[in-house]
Amino acid sequence: MRVHQMSVSDAIASLRSHPSGLTSADAALRLLEYGPNKVGSVAGEPMALRFAKEFTSNFSLILWFAAALALFAQWRAPGQGMLKIAVAIIVVIVVSGLFSFWQEYRVERALAALQALLPQQANVLRENRVARLPAEQLVPGDVILLGQGDNVPADCRLVEAFGLCVQNAAITGESRPKPLDAGPSTALEPIQSTNIVFAGTSIVAGDGRAVVFATGVRTEFGRITHLVQTAGGEVSPLRKEIAHLSRLTAILAVLIGSIFCALGWVTGIAFWQAVMFGIGIIVAMVPEGLLPTLTLALVLATQRMAKRNVLIRYLPAVEALGSTTVICTDKTGTLTQNRMAVREVLLGARLLADVAQLSRTPGLVDLYRPFFCIGLMCHDLKETQIAGVQQWLGDPMEIALVEMAQAVAPDTAFDPLLDKVPFDTDRMRMSTVHRTSGGIAIYVKGAPEAVVTRCDRRLVDGKVEPLDAGNMKQIAEVQERMAHRGLRVLAFAYRQEAAACEREHIEEHLVFAGLVGLEDPPRPEVPAAIRRCREAGIRVIMITGDHPLTAAAIAREIGLTRSDSPKLITGDELRALTPSQLQLALDAEDIIFARAAADQKMQIVETLKRKKQIVAVTGDGVNDGPALRCAHIGIAMGVAGTDVAKGAADMVLLDDNFAAIVDAVEEGRAVYANIRKFLTYVLVHNVAELVPYIAFVLLRVPLALTPIQALSIDMSTDALTALGLGVERPDPGVMRQPPRLQTERLMNRALALRSYLFLGLIEAAIAMAAFFFVLHRGGWAHGAVFPISSPLYLRATTACLSAIVAMQVVNVFLCRSETKSVLTTGLFGNRLLGWGVVTEIGLLLLINYTPWVNELLGTRGIDTQTWLFLAPCGAFMLVLEETRKVIVRRARAKA
Repeated sequence: MRVHQMSVSDAIASLRSHPSGLTSADAALRLLEYGPNKVGSVAGEPMALRFAKEFTSNFSLILWFAAALALFAQWRAPGQGMLKIAVAIIVVIVVSGLFSFWQEYRVERALAALQALLPQQANVLRENRVARLPAEQLVPGDVILLGQGDNVPADCRLVEAFGLCVQNAAITGESRPKPLDAGPSTALEPIQSTNIVFAGTSIVAGDGRAVVFATGVRTEFGRITHLVQTAGGEVSPLRKEIAHLSRLTAILAVLIGSIFCALGWVTGIAFWQAVMFGIGIIVAMVPEGLLPTLTLALVLATQRMAKRNVLIRYLPAVEALGSTTVICTDKTGTLTQNRMAVREVLLGARLLADVAQLSRTPGLVDLYRPFFCIGLMCHDLKETQIAGVQQWLGDPMEIALVEMAQAVAPDTAFDPLLDKVPFDTDRMRMSTVHRTSGGIAIYVKGAPEAVVTRCDRRLVDGKVEPLDAGNMKQIAEVQERMAHRGLRVLAFAYRQEAAACEREHIEEHLVFAGLVGLEDPPRPEVPAAIRRCREAGIRVIMITGDHPLTAAAIAREIGLTRSDSPKLITGDELRALTPSQLQLALDAEDIIFARAAADQKMQIVETLKRKKQIVAVTGDGVNDGPALRCAHIGIAMGVAGTDVAKGAADMVLLDDNFAAIVDAVEEGRAVYANIRKFLTYVLVHNVAELVPYIAFVLLRVPLALTPIQALSIDMSTDALTALGLGVERPDPGVMRQPPRLQTERLMNRALALRSYLFLGLIEAAIAMAAFFFVLHRGGWAHGAVFPISSPLYLRATTACLSAIVAMQVVNVFLCRSETKSVLTTGLFGNRLLGWGVVTEIGLLLLINYTPWVNELLGTRGIDTQTWLFLAPCGAFMLVLEETRKVIVRRARAKA
């Protein structure tokens, strides 16, 4: 028999304790045996190793390889500018690695948040004396005292309870405070029992005593902590794509570099010179500027999302949002306001829809004054002043009733309290006794089945009349209707006497005053957000610890379920399902999970991942931490969320607004589209950088572009314009498209063909044409060899470099859309892109006409005739790309 199923005396005896508590000697021995009452950390990778990993990703390894080759070439053949290339590449790696390293603190912050939730002090009974001790010193068998406002320091079995209510939302996700008692429970699991309080929860009403049966990592809190720490963080889709792209780039770069190195050597080029050109090809093919540009684009996206109250804690999460196919959302505080409110009231034969209707009905307050007195006075709340404002502390349900009474009947006087019979789970009601000007008033509220049966009269429009069977049937029908809507139904009753009566008889011969239906109302913006998710092909699944009927009613109200009978699975039913059965159950069009435990939420997420879904999970409690870590993207609530949830999440909704998730998805989809735009833009000039090396080997012409010049395009001239493409506004129709397929690659066939074999070849042809234009005007003949310091050769390479940069100015506008014309996308509307173009032109002038840049890059200024030669080339590139877009649009229209 488990501790919650035992009697109080047996439970204490099973822990070898005593109602007066442990002795100090016993407690000291147990502290040595069980250890301190704290959540320890799971051994992880050393910080230094995690730091090193930021500089050893697939893409970084390619750059390290290129830098090493450049240093080797510098050692073998000094004076070729390879040292500059190596230093520049290393700077790229270091900046990008440092920029993202701070993300690795997420697990440590989550653990610190878990520790912070546990109370620091506890009132402990030792040798029949109350001592206030650090919570870490608690051991199994300790008897502790609990009161309203206390945080529970360990998992405990109640031995005394007086009107005790606990807020379990952080552990179970259930929004309503749970009334507890000290009697044995028939529940199978402690989480379902009515005599257990868990570490990390809080007492909202009443007081009592409890014996500790689990501390530290053995508590339910500790178990969830372990899940948070050990749940495997999912690699984001973007990281997978970048890894794939880096592998592809590395293979192509090394393969092509090696092939042309070997060809050059075979055709008569000196071995070390051939190696130098192989290195140059690798540098040309690796988009060194892609990683920092990608990082900066994601950072700017996070800043835009912060303005929409979405805080991104993990940069790849920005893009992961755009590929989300399923959102698993909590109910309380996420879809709802986490604030109880009166939704329906039955007064006599009047069924009133809301509090506003109560206020609008003339004379209603005077006719049903006892009803409002019950709402105002029959409770366990504490009144306090916070920042000069009167506030109530305690059960949110009781707060809602008091606020309803104050709003509708503000002139109701508060009668002095004489006695109180607290709520307990056996009686399912509470009563208060007050002194009035006419004698004694007894106010009762509770479950209808526990209150109505004690009534023999009812209040109807100010008159008290007998309560017959027909009236009872009407009350039952209204109660059932309210319950079906997911409302929590309470019955109000009262009795007025000239003098006080015996306590055991105060709840007899009552007058039925009415029913109240309460609900945690949905956020008003949620239904529209759900509709947008559906339009975007994103499925929303509710996973809550709340009651199934409540969950189903909220789901219907917000449009989450459209069928009359959605599939409703409780935690107990979920526990009985095999993995295959759960996988099949998730195929249901409308499905809701209620009374779900922390590990079950993670189980659902893992099953969805096995179904090849990209899963986002929302949550605010400690119990949500494991699922937040396990999902592709975890979304925590910023206001109502615990620090644990925020620490485990990838993003935080600063205003707890579910609708902000849809805005974030739109931003994420735009980010992915923008990454493809600037990837296209970057790959185009990589082709233009590669062709000079191929021409050098195959055509035996001078090298048109030096490695340091190629690197200057990646790291300077193109940087801001590429970033401008990374912050393009979302396409208006992006949220009317389904999520992209997981099989869809960042660099797919269409992007590669357009970048490498169309725009890239056009730009490369123009660059080589500019190079030969300058050479032929200078009298060069095929076969002639120039020293690298020759002014003609320097001007020719500068012309090639200038052609690439100038064509990139045109190309940036072409890359704003894969299919839309420049006339549609326009030249304006993106301030960063505009500044990028201005900067690129400015850098182009610096490359040509400043001595120190000439010295750094090996350039010389080109003349007016060369500029005039380049001018129509931009128009030529524009016409060709616009023609291609027209053909694509017509083909798609026919399809």
